[in-house]
Amino acid sequence: ARRLLLECGDLNWAEINPDIFGSMIQAVISPELRSSLGSHYTSVTNIMKLIQPLFLDDLYTEFADGRTNEKRLRKLLNRISHIKFLDPACGSGNFLIITYKELRKLEMLIWEQIESLNHGLKEIPFSNVSLTQFYGIEIDEFAHETATLSLWLAEHQMNKRFENRFQTHVDPLPLRIGGHIVHGNACRIDWNTVCPHNPEDEVFIMGNPPYRGARLQSDDQKADMALLLSDDIAFNNLDYIGCWFYLATKYIENSVSRFAFVTTNSICQGEQVGLLWNYVFHQNIEIYFAYPSFRWSNNAKDNAGVTISIIGLRTISNNLPKHLLAESSMKLVKNINAYLLDSSNIIVEKKSTSISNLPVMDFGSMANDGGALLLSPSEFEELIELNNEAKKLIKKIYGSLEFIRGELKYCLWINDEDKELAYSIPPIKERIDACERSRHESKREATNKLAHYPYRFGEIRYKETESIIVRSVSSESREYIPMGLLGKDEVIIAPNFAIYDAQLWLFGILTSKMHMAWVKAVGGRLKTDYRYSATLCYNTFPFPKIAEAKRAEIGRAAEAVLMAREQHTEKTLAQMYDPAHMPADLREAHTLLDRVVESCYRAIPFHSDEERLEHLFALYEKMTKE
Repeated sequence: ARRLLLECGDLNWAEINPDIFGSMIQAVISPELRSSLGSHYTSVTNIMKLIQPLFLDDLYTEFADGRTNEKRLRKLLNRISHIKFLDPACGSGNFLIITYKELRKLEMLIWEQIESLNHGLKEIPFSNVSLTQFYGIEIDEFAHETATLSLWLAEHQMNKRFENRFQTHVDPLPLRIGGHIVHGNACRIDWNTVCPHNPEDEVFIMGNPPYRGARLQSDDQKADMALLLSDDIAFNNLDYIGCWFYLATKYIENSVSRFAFVTTNSICQGEQVGLLWNYVFHQNIEIYFAYPSFRWSNNAKDNAGVTISIIGLRTISNNLPKHLLAESSMKLVKNINAYLLDSSNIIVEKKSTSISNLPVMDFGSMANDGGALLLSPSEFEELIELNNEAKKLIKKIYGSLEFIRGELKYCLWINDEDKELAYSIPPIKERIDACERSRHESKREATNKLAHYPYRFGEIRYKETESIIVRSVSSESREYIPMGLLGKDEVIIAPNFAIYDAQLWLFGILTSKMHMAWVKAVGGRLKTDYRYSATLCYNTFPFPKIAEAKRAEIGRAAEAVLMAREQHTEKTLAQMYDPAHMPADLREAHTLLDRVVESCYRAIPFHSDEERLEHLFALYEKMTKE
């Protein structure tokens, strides 16, 4: 230990980034603790993506506009000295540290410009930026102490830079207040007591609050949500970060303050949109900048690879610009909706029936049998060899893996009229008895009742017709969700979806880029994969009325897709729909199908998903109003 300390003492620590403590915290605390807190260390790059559009770009614009006017420059110095910054989940203080350093850099630029205008300075320059302008809340005590220390280090470094440039010495000792960093639970503390403000005060709230999906939240986190949200938001399926959006919305109401968070992109997808954003938008709040979903990581040990968005909000201001941002682009837009699209503030709600009058989509059937009614290929062969009559009691089944990977699986499918035959075949009777025991042993009363009919599936939705299978989850890397057309003796099992009395034109619509764009925008996610929903993706999908001739045209294009698949039976659907290895003829067939489907919406082809969604949201708004 002594040797390591001496070696550290030989290093040059003058230029160390205080934000490195964030990485250290992430490496030191156990992965289990980090996961339970939902904490993710934020890199400097991603911090800059947030603070630049939140306030820094505005300050630099003011600097550029006033660089020839000393009075305006001094007014800007005064403005900077009065802004407050709050990170209500500050961790080891990275957002506050980087913000402090960026303000001090701007401050030096302003003093240099004043010096240039006057051909020298009339007075000894001084820094107006104080650590007392910085506020934070942190639930972890070690991280809370680290944030205070890191701010002191940042202040000392920037004082040295200021001194080297303007020969103004700032005595670092004794240490002064290192920011108002409070140790506590941000969901249980009144933010106004941490960072008091008036409506005219500039307060910028920022940070990377914890993400925690509804099924992964601890009892304490669920209690936080119940305490905060129960009066205003149905929170049971909302991510934990919804608490921060809720509290920040309340904090900035009817004020000039603003906030922006690095957030899990799930709050802009699926049913969470309706849960959170209906409330936010009704408080006279708008999104004024956003980075839509992108993957990120950092240099921390065992860092969390997640897909995030960055979202900035303010009180509605019709005369100020709004921007959708990307790594190398900035798009000026009229409005940013809850899906982070340039469209009106329409929120897509679940529908029990299709707004486009499409046929019913339902869950597949569910066995609820403890595995007793399901057969592997070898078990199927053994049973048929033993008694050929068993054939009429067996059907192929398709779950997600069986369909996408081309795997075979079977099930006992016994109707009431075939019950006597089933019980007369000993191996089948054994399976029926096993199913009965499994259902009796269940803790659910509804499952116990199914024990009266142990020879059949617990939930039967199968119809003896051709069907369309829609997988409930599909990889985000695919351009299309692989769907299929199955025969009348093939059973779709939940959680996949089924449409019976299937028609080619409907298969064509569902496997088009128009539908895919809608699913990406309004559907949920399982991690980063697409999660399909009948009530949220299918029933809400806006499709115009078309003539029978157009249906036939779509059907022919859909058939070409299926025929192209048939040319590659050596590949599984998973391999065929891998974007890097998609067969050329299959891609060509899909491109033709996309053109035919898109022609139902307008004569001119769409050039991007953004164009498709702009059109779809406008049509959805029109159809739901009608």
